[in-house]
Amino acid sequence: MMMNNQAGATATTAAAAATATGNKKKSGSFLSRQVKSKHDNHQQQIHHTQSKKGTATTGNGGDGSEPLLGEEELARRGNITPEEVLRLEKVTEGYLCPPEANIYGIDFIRFKLRDCDTGETLFEVLKQEDTDDEDVIQKTPDREEVDPNAGRFVRYHFTPQFLRLKTVGATVEFVVGNKPVKDFRMIERHYFREKLLKSFDFHFGFCIPSSVNTCEHIYEFPALSDYEIEDMIRSPYDTRSDSFYFVENKLIMHNKADYAYNGMWDEDNQR
Repeated sequence: MMMNNQAGATATTAAAAATATGNKKKSGSFLSRQVKSKHDNHQQQIHHTQSKKGTATTGNGGDGSEPLLGEEELARRGNITPEEVLRLEKVTEGYLCPPEANIYGIDFIRFKLRDCDTGETLFEVLKQEDTDDEDVIQKTPDREEVDPNAGRFVRYHFTPQFLRLKTVGATVEFVVGNKPVKDFRMIERHYFREKLLKSFDFHFGFCIPSSVNTCEHIYEFPALSDYEIEDMIRSPYDTRSDSFYFVENKLIMHNKADYAYNGMWDEDNQR
C-alpha cells in the first residue's frame, strides 16, 4: 500500500482511523515515485477505471520444483521474475531494484482505503503537484544529501480496529509516461515477523502512454485469532510488507512499508 516526500496527506476516519508518515518525512510517501517529468491532467486521457479482486496465497508461493533464492542472490541477478518473489520466505531488508528501473514514468498520485462492508473511507492521501516556487527550490537539499530510497518506504499507524476488518478496497490513481505499459502487475506480500500473513497478486493490465489510470483492488484480509491480533497490537512495526511491480514480467519498482496498530486519533494526525 506509495507522492514526493513533501506531499501533503489528508485522512478521514470512522471506526478504524489511520494515519501514515513517510520515512524521514511527514507525508505519505507510499505513493512516492522518482519521476522527473510533469503531467498535465487536462491533457492526459483517463485510460481505465476498474475494480479487481486479486488472487491471494498464504504459503511461500512456490511449488518446490525450483530452489529458493535468497534476497542477496536475487539482487545480484538483476532480472527478477514474479515467480521468484512469490517464493521469498521472509520480508526483504533491502530493495531488489533501483529507482531507475522505473523506465515507464509510472507515478502514483492518489491512494484511498475504504471498508467494503460499510463504504467508509479509512485513509486517503493525495500527491501535491510539482512547484516552481523559487524559495522551495532554493531550500531543496543537495543531490548527494537526498536518500534515493526515501520515496519507496512508508510507515502506517492504524487503530486496533483495523485488524478486525474483513475486506478493504484500495483505490490507486497513477500516471504513465510516454511508453506503453504492458502486463502491469503488482505482488504484495505481508509478514508479521517471520510469518507470511498473505500474498496478494493484482493485474493492472495494459496502460496507454501519457494516461491517468484509476483502479480499485480488493483486499480480503486473513482471519486472525485474538492472540495474533493482540500480539500485532503490542508489536508496532513488526508487521511489514513488500510491494513488487512488474511490466512484462520484469521487476521495475519495489516499495516497502511497516505497520503499527496501536494508534489513537488526534488533531495532530490530521496534517
